[in-house]
Amino acid sequence: MGTVAASDPKIACRLLYGVLFAILVPAALVLWAHAANGVIPWRAYQDPVSGAIIAGIGIVTSLSGMLALWLRGGGLPMNAFPPPRFVASGIYALVPHPIYGGFVLACAGVAVSTGSATGLWLITPVVALACSALVLGYEMPDLRARFGAPQSSPWLPADRPGASSLLERLRVYLVVLLPWFIGFELIGSLGKPPEAIATYLPFEGSWPVLPWAEPLYFSTYVAVLLFPLLVRSAGALRRFCMLGYRAIALIFPLYLLLLFYVPPRPFIPHTFFGAWLQWERSPIDGIVAFPSFHVVWTAIVAATIAGSSRRRILIAWTWVCLVAGSCIATGMHSIADIVAGFVAFFVVIRMPAIWQWTQRAAERLANSWQEWRFGQVRIINHGAYAGAAAAAGILIIDTLLGPGKAAVSLAICIGALVGAALWAQWVEGSPALLRPLGFYGGMLGSMAGATLALAMHLSLWRTFAAICVAAPWIQALGRLRCLVQGCCHGRAAQSVPGIRYMHPRSRVTRIAHLDGIPVHATPVYSILWNILIGAALFRLVTLHASAAFLCGIYLLLSGCGRFVEEAYRGEPQTRILAGLRFYQWIAIICVPAGAALTCVHNSPLIFLSPPRIVSVSLALACGLLAWFVSGVDFPESSRRFARLT
Repeated sequence: MGTVAASDPKIACRLLYGVLFAILVPAALVLWAHAANGVIPWRAYQDPVSGAIIAGIGIVTSLSGMLALWLRGGGLPMNAFPPPRFVASGIYALVPHPIYGGFVLACAGVAVSTGSATGLWLITPVVALACSALVLGYEMPDLRARFGAPQSSPWLPADRPGASSLLERLRVYLVVLLPWFIGFELIGSLGKPPEAIATYLPFEGSWPVLPWAEPLYFSTYVAVLLFPLLVRSAGALRRFCMLGYRAIALIFPLYLLLLFYVPPRPFIPHTFFGAWLQWERSPIDGIVAFPSFHVVWTAIVAATIAGSSRRRILIAWTWVCLVAGSCIATGMHSIADIVAGFVAFFVVIRMPAIWQWTQRAAERLANSWQEWRFGQVRIINHGAYAGAAAAAGILIIDTLLGPGKAAVSLAICIGALVGAALWAQWVEGSPALLRPLGFYGGMLGSMAGATLALAMHLSLWRTFAAICVAAPWIQALGRLRCLVQGCCHGRAAQSVPGIRYMHPRSRVTRIAHLDGIPVHATPVYSILWNILIGAALFRLVTLHASAAFLCGIYLLLSGCGRFVEEAYRGEPQTRILAGLRFYQWIAIICVPAGAALTCVHNSPLIFLSPPRIVSVSLALACGLLAWFVSGVDFPESSRRFARLT
């Protein structure tokens, strides 16, 4: 009886866990799709048969993963109660995360079957992002802690001599090409921004379309689709995947951030090749064209198969040049697209060296602490980065709010600084940290300051949206201060190269005692993710998305990113609650809150005009105020808020 009674709480917890993820989460997604119906202006795809097939494949994949964990892992598919054995066979040999991948497919299938644009273009990508965040921010660190470093990556073919297995080749389609296709279609479905600029040079518009170049243009699709099956070397297949991932990480944010458009040159098809070219054109052509992914994928294939043979190099790159020419001849791209494609490929090839340079630069910045004493006053150099972040944020906010709203922008700045100080005192305050500053407190304080908008007959939603659009850029610049001060630092890095802190004033050496130990460059991770968030929100602003929708997307994206970032951070003062860091719980709360905000229908946040002189002056003043709060203190005092370190 005692044994049964002792196990009852565990059984109850497992039942609650199962109900949450098997019933409540799917039900919440259905309610979300219904409530947010109409907020997505992009076209839906309705095909009950295809949708049912996709959903069926997803459900079977998920159930196969659950069954594998039960039979091979000896447990249930529950993160809170994980199976005791690691599973890498069965469905897990083909799909890295079949339960999550299958669930995402099921969401997409239901959306296609019912013709739900919201389900396809909002809910399915968010589910995929949330699943990825859960894997990166919880499952991977947990699996590494329990089973050690994996022998090979589930996302890349094994690095070994000889040929890859058929399973590894098939996996390339699932984990590289399919995500690329979905991302390409998703960004293209956003449509052409009203302010988009055509990249044609003046003389290109009159050039004729040459349909006979279509076979060369189409050869890129054939080469990319057949490459995983035909390539002999496992090393070449692995290199193809790595370059593909890098290209996705680089080019998709550029599609969001760069307001360029390349309308395909019109023509009248009279031949077989003309009909072929006309058939290939789609509504998203020209929207995702700068830089040309056609050129990038062709160059990736060429770089992978060419090797060191001069003859193969000549043949491969001749083909690349011919395909580049066909992009122009078929009227699908401009010269600027092609040049940008080659530049993007060069960056993709050099990305490891660029990342190494970035880490070295981050390490130099992390050890660049300087201070100057003037009596009892101390000025610390890292305050300049906080000042730059505040100035950039207020410039964006005041520009979006429009003329005559400087008082609201100033109230937002003051509220953010007060909120950041109060939040951090509550969460992290200690005798060693008399004036810490917290980002979430800054967001809450800025929203409190934004309520002044009501007195000025300005939409509060519009004000909140302006704050959310500025927030990623504020945080990205503010992370430079984190590097110098040592806050938001990473834990000891084991599987990836890290950065070393040596300066005795840094929190990493003084509080965490990780001096000289490579740690995750979490501020850099945050900077990169926030740039991506900022690019996505910028594109939505240009598409006149509603104010509440912008706020919701910001919370969704920032919540997922912060959940992952926190998993690799190492501040000892951050509390652990039920196995997760305190800020991971905050990030989790942000996701459903963001989903709820996307259901609110209201007016758009329209990009008004370039920054005004008043906005620039206000931004500089707020930057000076933030610099004083973040970089000037009184080190001889023990009063609350007196010292920064």
